[in-house]
Amino acid sequence: MSSAEREQLTERLLEITRNLGAALELGPFLHKMLSAARELTASETVSILELDETSGQFRFAATLWGQRDALHGMKVPLEGSAAGQVFAQRKPLRISNLTTDSRQFSALEFASAFETRTLLGVPLLSRGQALGVLEAVNKANNVHYTEEDITILETLAAPAALAIHNDALRRRIDASYTELAELDRLKNDFIAITSHELRTPLGLILGHATFLRELLSEENRAQLDVIIKNASKLKEIIESLSNVDNFQTGGARLRQRSVSGRRIIEEVVAAFAEEAARRRISLQAAAGDDLMVEADPSKIAIALSNLVKNALTFTDDGGKILITGLSVPGYIQVSVADNGIGIPARDVPRVFERFFQVESHLTRRHGGMGLGLAVAKVMVEMHGGRIWAESTEGQGSIFTFLLPVSLPQADTASTPTTP
Repeated sequence: MSSAEREQLTERLLEITRNLGAALELGPFLHKMLSAARELTASETVSILELDETSGQFRFAATLWGQRDALHGMKVPLEGSAAGQVFAQRKPLRISNLTTDSRQFSALEFASAFETRTLLGVPLLSRGQALGVLEAVNKANNVHYTEEDITILETLAAPAALAIHNDALRRRIDASYTELAELDRLKNDFIAITSHELRTPLGLILGHATFLRELLSEENRAQLDVIIKNASKLKEIIESLSNVDNFQTGGARLRQRSVSGRRIIEEVVAAFAEEAARRRISLQAAAGDDLMVEADPSKIAIALSNLVKNALTFTDDGGKILITGLSVPGYIQVSVADNGIGIPARDVPRVFERFFQVESHLTRRHGGMGLGLAVAKVMVEMHGGRIWAESTEGQGSIFTFLLPVSLPQADTASTPTTP
């Protein structure tokens, strides 16, 4: 081949490989590549064989249109075949006379209805791993395949291998998403059914225990107080599960009205004042006067209560917790800051996930199921608001949420960017 012909071939290869990228789907992409390989190597036909790990044999992953039906379902053994040698050795193979070569798989000639005389095969390699074999058969005019033909097939095999590798990754990712979606559905169904089935017997336990407590003498009430306290804790867990499930399934409803954010803050502080005093934790509030907002007060109180409960859980005795409320344009902003143990930086993005625990379940010192912050997030987002966390391990955390002052309007106001 002259230098001019070699230069012309190089330009043609570059043009073809650039145009190959226009075919987004794997099938059309490989067909374009095979057509180019047949043209540039002057071959009767070209095909791609891919190893089927289940059967341990090759299958035809891509063929030219005229041979698709004939070769569909045809298998080529790994052992003793030309494709198997290329695949195993990861290097090109030229066979000049297949009529006398034992590496030709004779069933292919019967299926494809033509005699195979010469063959050139190159491996499809991705990151050093062999994915299959690109084969060209019967060079025109009964001449042998050349070094230039090897270069052509290797050049075209590289993008083909990448496309096959990426397609396999995409299929694996799609399968993983499908599996995750099914697992998430099963989890949600389990939570919904469990919450529903536990609510009735738990209500009966609480009702009867409360009734019996009033009939017993003072010295016997302590035992029932333990039952009531732990049953109430179970009820709280069930309500938290239901709140998250209702939000995710679209069953949650808001009863919005104009409410005072300052009043909600004061009521939450009062609810936790006794526990904070018992542990010598300073629980204070600093809220502005103009904190009116269109909201469901019970749900905002739940969100704030869970943030305060979280702060109390992870703040040592004698610590400090400060709740602040202020107005920002179009929103009210509420923060709960503590000087507790803080959160590792790697865990901050996950603290609002259901059942997420910063501490290992084997070594954790603090109780809870990892639902409080998830519920707080749900309650805030139901109002069109946003919630986020900032923390420094060993120094404390700040949990902040924004609520729109008025009902969210589609495509009008946007929530301020959070840190």
